[in-house]
Amino acid sequence: MPNVPDNANLSEKAKRILAEIDQAFGLVPNLFRVQAGIDPDWLELNWKREQQIMLAEGALDRKTKELIAMTVALLQHSDYCALAHETLAGMVGASQAEINEAKQVIELFSSFSAIANTLRIPCDILPPGASQGDQ
Repeated sequence: MPNVPDNANLSEKAKRILAEIDQAFGLVPNLFRVQAGIDPDWLELNWKREQQIMLAEGALDRKTKELIAMTVALLQHSDYCALAHETLAGMVGASQAEINEAKQVIELFSSFSAIANTLRIPCDILPPGASQGDQ
C-alpha cells in the first residue's frame, strides 16, 4: 500500500495542484495526494480530467455525476471511491433518501443484468435507429 505523502515531501508542481484541489473540495482526497507523491504529471492529468468531467457545467448536474461515480465505484468494489463519492454526492445536494434509492437501483439492475447475461436473453428494447445487429 502506498504511503500518503505530506506536503513537505512533494514537488512545487504537486503542491500547486493540491492547493487547487483543496480550493475546489475544501480538502485534498488521499487519491490525489498519493498520485502527487508518485508522479505530479499523472496528478495534473487526472485533476484536469476531474475538472473537465465532474466539475464543469454540462448536461448532467454535479449531484447526478456524483451518484453515477458512486455507482461505478460500488460495481468496481472500490470502497474508497464509493465512500468518497457518496460523501461528495451529499455535499452537492443528494439526500440520504436519494443515495439509498440509487443503491437500490444498483442492486436491482445488477441482479437483472446477471439474469439477462446468464440466460443470454436477446435485447428487444433498443434506442431509436438501432437494430438487433447493433448489439
